[in-house]
Amino acid sequence: MKIINQKENHLFGRKEVYAELQVETTPKKQDVEKLISEKFGVPGENIEVKKISGKFGSKNFGITAFVYDSKKLKEEVESRPKGKAAATPAA
Repeated sequence: MKIINQKENHLFGRKEVYAELQVETTPKKQDVEKLISEKFGVPGENIEVKKISGKFGSKNFGITAFVYDSKKLKEEVESRPKGKAAATPAA
């Protein structure tokens, strides 16, 4: 994996990373998360893989990911899919 661009976003407490990966088949999000985790020395739970893009027949894939300072920050910033709202304590 080769880091192409890395930008520090202090407002959201994250690094915004664009990388390229050369593999035979389209990588899974979990695999990309693990590679980024090892590269930046952070737990996988702090990483949000936003996009994995490639062209038909190419072995090069572009990866866009956010590396958060903490799991709590990631949960506060990232939106949740519909139907998977966070459990709120009963009042």
